[in-house]
Amino acid sequence: MRFRPEQHLRRPGDFRTLREQGRRIDCGAFTLWWRVRETPSAAPTRVGFVASFAQVGGAVARARAKRRLREVFRLHQTLVPPGLDLMLVARAAVNRWAFPELAEKFSTACQKMSAAAHV
Repeated sequence: MRFRPEQHLRRPGDFRTLREQGRRIDCGAFTLWWRVRETPSAAPTRVGFVASFAQVGGAVARARAKRRLREVFRLHQTLVPPGLDLMLVARAAVNRWAFPELAEKFSTACQKMSAAAHV
């Protein structure tokens, strides 16, 4: 499934709100922040990716980290409940872990989100 433009989290205010009001799941190589939007009906899940110099390294490493996280989301976006905002924050290990391991951690986090979002 394609990662569509309306699924991108773009505004700095959206990222700030997600950090202030959202919940966090530690996935080892990355941290997943999530929150239910005020109007979740028929709205696609929006997602943003963050890779800082301090956590990941130079430009090449940050770009690779974000590419890997985008691909994990793209392949497993059907597991994410609709109407959520997500932010995946990369750590240094994201470029060292095997891709199936990243995908497994993301799937586990999606199960936790689904259970918590419907409570």
